[in-house]
Amino acid sequence: MTERDGRLLERRRLLGLLGTGAVAGLAGCSGGDDGSDDDGDENGDDERTFEPNMEHPGDDPVDFTGDQDCPVCGMPPTNYSRWNAQLAHEDGTGAIFDTTGCLFAYVAATASDSPIENAWTMDYETRDLVDATEAYYVLITDEDAVDDPMTINPRAFGDEADALEFVEEWDAEELTEDDVIGLEDVDRDVAMIYRASRL
Repeated sequence: MTERDGRLLERRRLLGLLGTGAVAGLAGCSGGDDGSDDDGDENGDDERTFEPNMEHPGDDPVDFTGDQDCPVCGMPPTNYSRWNAQLAHEDGTGAIFDTTGCLFAYVAATASDSPIENAWTMDYETRDLVDATEAYYVLITDEDAVDDPMTINPRAFGDEADALEFVEEWDAEELTEDDVIGLEDVDRDVAMIYRASRL
């Protein structure tokens, strides 16, 4: 493990703990109960997972429509079009997300055994749909500095230079290039920053 990898891992752990404490009381997009009875086992060790909720052709993104729901929070993606994401598994199933934070939660806690074949997300700056597996995600954590759906979301960029420029210009907290990750770096600790109440 390189020194940079070690710093990133330590920052993830810290951010995961901070995110857990800050967001643990929230439930759902509007703060309400989703109706699920997900108390975990008696030791509190039960971790939630998410099922694919649609058929997905896999080669190209599908249209976002009002009859789709995010498998993480239950909200329709059309409510938050600038934040949308989706993915396709190799077995022909997939999922649509209203936000990048929900994408992270699903990636970290999918119930599917089928690998992700393709994924797409909205570029934070251009608002174009870009390849989510090649995108760069800025791990912002200051929820008081944003007005995001579901409290806070990572910023997705199709171009690394745009992600690094965002890091340099972001004044709400001190960020470095270590706060820019790829989708392959998303684990439960990172997802907890954004969707602790769902995980």
